[in-house]
Amino acid sequence: MTELPPTREQLRLEGFELIDETLSFLVACLGDALKSLGEESLIPYLPWSGTVPENHPPDGTQQLYSIGFQLLNMVEERVAAAIRREREKVIGADSIRGLWPRALRDMSAMGLGPKEILAVLADVDVQPVLTAHPTEAKRASVRERHRALYEELVRNEYPKYTDRERRRIRERIVTALETLWRTGEIHLVRPDIFREMRDAIHYLRDLFPSALNRLDMHFTEAWRESGFPLEMLRAAGNIPRLSFGTWIGGDRDGHPLVTSEVTAKGLEMMRRASFQLLKRELEQVAGQLTLSRQLNDIPEALERRIDEITFSLGDEEITSDLHDRHHEEPWRHLGGLIAARLQRQIEGKPGYKSPKELDADLDLLATSIREAGCGLIDEQLLRPLRQKLEIFGFHLAMLDVRQNSEFHDKAISLLLGAAGVADGANYAGWSEEQRLAFLNEELKSPRPFLHDTARIGGEADAVLDCYRVLVKHRKEWGDAGLGALIVSMTRQLSDLLGVFLLAREAGLMEHTEEGSWCALEVVPLFETMDDLDRSPGILGAFLDHPLTQRTNEKRIGSDGKQSQQVMLGYSDSNKDCGILAAQWALHRAQENLTKTGDERGVKLCFFHGRGGTISRGAGPTHWFMASLPHGSMSGEFRMTEQGETIAQKYANLANATYNLELLLAGAAITTAMHRYTTPKADPAEPFLPFLAEKSQEAYQSLLKTEGFIEFYRQVTPIDALENSRIGSRPARRSGKKGHSIADLRAIPWVFSWTQARFYLPGWFGVGSALEALKSSEPEKFAALKGVLKQSTFLGYVFTNVETNLASANLDLMNEYAALVEDPALRKKFMDIIVAEFHRTRDLLEGLYEGSMDDRRPRMAKTLAIREAPLKVLHRQQIAILRDWRELVATEREADAESMFPKMLLSINAIASGLRTTG
Repeated sequence: MTELPPTREQLRLEGFELIDETLSFLVACLGDALKSLGEESLIPYLPWSGTVPENHPPDGTQQLYSIGFQLLNMVEERVAAAIRREREKVIGADSIRGLWPRALRDMSAMGLGPKEILAVLADVDVQPVLTAHPTEAKRASVRERHRALYEELVRNEYPKYTDRERRRIRERIVTALETLWRTGEIHLVRPDIFREMRDAIHYLRDLFPSALNRLDMHFTEAWRESGFPLEMLRAAGNIPRLSFGTWIGGDRDGHPLVTSEVTAKGLEMMRRASFQLLKRELEQVAGQLTLSRQLNDIPEALERRIDEITFSLGDEEITSDLHDRHHEEPWRHLGGLIAARLQRQIEGKPGYKSPKELDADLDLLATSIREAGCGLIDEQLLRPLRQKLEIFGFHLAMLDVRQNSEFHDKAISLLLGAAGVADGANYAGWSEEQRLAFLNEELKSPRPFLHDTARIGGEADAVLDCYRVLVKHRKEWGDAGLGALIVSMTRQLSDLLGVFLLAREAGLMEHTEEGSWCALEVVPLFETMDDLDRSPGILGAFLDHPLTQRTNEKRIGSDGKQSQQVMLGYSDSNKDCGILAAQWALHRAQENLTKTGDERGVKLCFFHGRGGTISRGAGPTHWFMASLPHGSMSGEFRMTEQGETIAQKYANLANATYNLELLLAGAAITTAMHRYTTPKADPAEPFLPFLAEKSQEAYQSLLKTEGFIEFYRQVTPIDALENSRIGSRPARRSGKKGHSIADLRAIPWVFSWTQARFYLPGWFGVGSALEALKSSEPEKFAALKGVLKQSTFLGYVFTNVETNLASANLDLMNEYAALVEDPALRKKFMDIIVAEFHRTRDLLEGLYEGSMDDRRPRMAKTLAIREAPLKVLHRQQIAILRDWRELVATEREADAESMFPKMLLSINAIASGLRTTG
């Protein structure tokens, strides 16, 4: 009897078993490491294998559980990759949602042939943007130890090792765990921006290039297996496009330490790293270009170029060595000379002036290799190298510059005051009509107000000095590497036009007979609910402005259409009005902004400021894209990747490749759907205005209830987070500690509720909204239940709300509530919160006809396995918080400070267990 292949359900159960088996193995290794280190007292408390301490866990339990969670996270990532491989093997690659085989199959099912698919892919341009994180807790050294452990875990999967070889692997794992135990896990000193930059460069230079090799291979294989000709794909060039951006060293919104010097140094660090990347990749390729003079005709152009670079290097020791070693292998010889030239640039000496100049040498290698009849060498070695040059250039990643509109207002006030403009010093207080009248007239002139050496002080110097760094970069290296000028808290048209004024002052404006245009794109960031609602009017007026039109005309794409980037904030909107109202506001805004662009023949590139938590926009990438409003995906797509999310998605090669493929393939299929299918009305849309309004009312009512701030500051560890050294950026936009939620950044707002296991920003208000619909119009509630499975938008939002509810813990919420000193205040707010929790969970279970545990067993498994050790950590944190606050209240500052490492370790351990900060 033929054995049937495993089903999806069997594969899922196999994955659960593999998690338990691999975790047991690693925890046993951790026990051996503890024994070796003389920490035997902790062995009985090993997570998932020992005793769960009740009241007084021994010192070291926090660190033990934190490392245990790090191992669990690693195991889950590895098992997910293994089960994906198994699923591809037995069910087929196109069974995995979000990857290339499925995306190409779905595009073919839409009636698209290879030509139409290539036309879609030509417009796909995806850019993950790495940002620093005020709550990223892991030190780089810890991540290095994680990589060593992960590599041994991968080796251990090989089935044909002998027992002796397996013992060696186990010993190396124990050694790595010993080192990890003695490696300081958290930042006791606040990390500086350059350390954050070096962390980002590690991913950009050392990890993404290898992931791109695999990603390109996956796409090529999926293309071939779809029956499409490879020649067509290669003739189309490097499509779809993937590149990278960063905010580290450019994001100065509420970050006073990001100075012009920091921006200049950041650009220099990335440029040097790009040369290191290209030299490393080139040396690897050159080592394989061992074609001999004796067996191949050597083109004259190749010989000539070898002589030219030998002469230009002017270093006889290096050139003689390369000649002696590789003269018989001229392709390898030229590759070595190119690498030597790049080494000079790493050292800050002259070399290639542009990536185009370097690519000309690579093209000579590729063309002559093909002419020698070795097309596969070009396909497998030189084409991927040239692709990396196209992606990383001499800049590694695009650096955006972000600043707050209020800061710009102060800068312009100082500038106008110094220039003697009537009432100019009060510009920040001018009406919008007065501002626009002034700006529209003033921007007709190319002349700046002051000499470029003038110093005004304050915000004006901060903005202009930064812009002058960008001007200098453009003169030396061109526009490559320079992103956009992003205006956070964009509230009116003058917030954007004012940036043109500042750009003119610094020399970032170009002047022609037709008029001036800005060298860099000015991008609105719409964040609050009110700003999102008004965003189409602001964008329309901005796109209609002659200066914007001239600027965008300089950036017309291959399709002949102007494009404009628009950034959407997922954080402040949620903090303002709760998850359901915020998501609906974002959805509506995208629909209306897309119409605004379409009316003007301008395609929009939405830049999604998604955070690491669901309440700040996170969620599975392919589901997120599927829920976007029809027509809003033009092919261009940017998305922030923050802090610990970067490590979770990209810390190892398999995971990095998978997550980048989700982004690229997801953008491709979504673009095709938006372009080639008829828009279908979301059946849940008629209910959404009512649900969003009622949800917002409930959420804001909670925040406005008297005593809420006092309750919030006692029930969560927000005070500890404000004092932490976790990231380089302050927790508040103004940098001041205080009791204003409006000034508090959304990340610590979410992080504090997460640490106390409330997860409140990710669900509060949803239950009240559903109950209001059910009680006032039960027939509509029944209709909503009937259409919920057909609603991509509400399905995505409710799935995320449900995840937050499942991650919250009522028992622990009540234990944190005991930190609230006033019993009446505690009861008042806990009654409201607990009632809303039950309401939301019960109504969602009613809509879906079952609990999340039954419908989403994998999520239930990952939450359940963490709960017992997490409870221990939370109870420790509550005790630490109580003692630390007592010391702060009685002004015993030295004692409070000495407790802080323990507090930080507690925060970090819980974050590891929950896999989330902010």
